[in-house]
Amino acid sequence: MTTVAAVDCGTNSIRLLVLRQEDDGTITELARETRLAKLGQGVDATGEFHPDALERANRIFEEYAGIISSHGTDQVRFVATSAARDVSNRAVFEANVRERLGIKVDVIPGAEEAYLSTLGVLSGVDAPTPCLVFDIGGGSTELIVVADPVPEPAPATEEPGRSKGSPRIAYSVSLDIGAVRMKERFLPGDPPSTDEVVQARAYIGAQLDATDVDFPSLVSAVGVAGTATSFAAAKLGMQEYVRNKVHETLLTRDDIEEHLGRWLNQRAAVTAEEPCMHPLRAQVIAAGGLILDEISRRVPGGNVLVSETDILDGIALGLLAP
Repeated sequence: MTTVAAVDCGTNSIRLLVLRQEDDGTITELARETRLAKLGQGVDATGEFHPDALERANRIFEEYAGIISSHGTDQVRFVATSAARDVSNRAVFEANVRERLGIKVDVIPGAEEAYLSTLGVLSGVDAPTPCLVFDIGGGSTELIVVADPVPEPAPATEEPGRSKGSPRIAYSVSLDIGAVRMKERFLPGDPPSTDEVVQARAYIGAQLDATDVDFPSLVSAVGVAGTATSFAAAKLGMQEYVRNKVHETLLTRDDIEEHLGRWLNQRAAVTAEEPCMHPLRAQVIAAGGLILDEISRRVPGGNVLVSETDILDGIALGLLAP
């Protein structure tokens, strides 16, 4: 029996997953937690973590340390992505993690982030390829094109001519168009003005169009992380967040336009009063929604499947089967 814990520290949220694998290979989820720290507060302008953000993160680390300890974990991995890559006071952040969790911080490059995200997503959804997997974070957005499987020789027990394979990453890129970054750079208004929205859209669209993603060739698109799941919860009219109901919700163009339009045209304090909406998420949901909307506009059919399995699952599964 092996018990592992994964911590995914992003620009907006810090999440924990604890899994236990029995000797027969059965995997049981022991804990899954999400806390919003808005660690990327002001990072785009100052290049460093704000003291208030570090304090919010420290409280979360202390809480997670208790959860990890209570499950008697064998391995723990702490992964940080966009927010921690370039800040000038990264050493302070890393020392905080070591002091409270007793582990080092892995600030992973974009290629590993793409791999772990794909591993996590494909553990929970079955999407036809070529498929775009995208993760709208606080500081960046990852785009991953999952290509057709690489054929493998069919076992002797299978019919001649049949083969199977594992999906592969054909292309991946990390763009500096996260929800927190876009809010702070382009959308200072509350609610944002028409001109602010136009400028944000233009910037997001230019970033997307400069990539090598062949959008017209895509067969499906899967969105992960807080922006996508918040849109799904709103579509379902949830009064209380239920993860397994959000998972595999299909967002149409009408769904995205309906909720984005509302969030763009009301104050964040009003948005924060909606069910399942954390106050820190309310501040950036419209900015994240613009990224989601611009991606959806480029995907044939405009539909986006929402996945609750993502990089956090990939980190934990990687510990179980490195």
